[in-house]
Amino acid sequence: MTHTIREKTKLLARVRRLKGQMEAVERALEAEAPCGEVLRQLASIRGALAGLTGEVMEDHLHEHVLHAADEKQRAQAADELAEALRTYIR
Repeated sequence: MTHTIREKTKLLARVRRLKGQMEAVERALEAEAPCGEVLRQLASIRGALAGLTGEVMEDHLHEHVLHAADEKQRAQAADELAEALRTYIR
């Protein structure tokens, strides 16, 4: 069982909180809220998303790279993580 399946409930709860935060931004924009308020909400979302991303990346590193069943799986998991990091830091 992979880490995303094992941690499914917790990860989905975090995604649902992010979804709620995005909906709050939408409501704020619809209500013509001050830009400072919208910026604070966006910064909060960015932090929450970075935290979720970091958690999934860390679990991937531990489960699929450090504790891989063989060298081929380890190399594939390392490549997946490297690609995700390249995309993430763009």
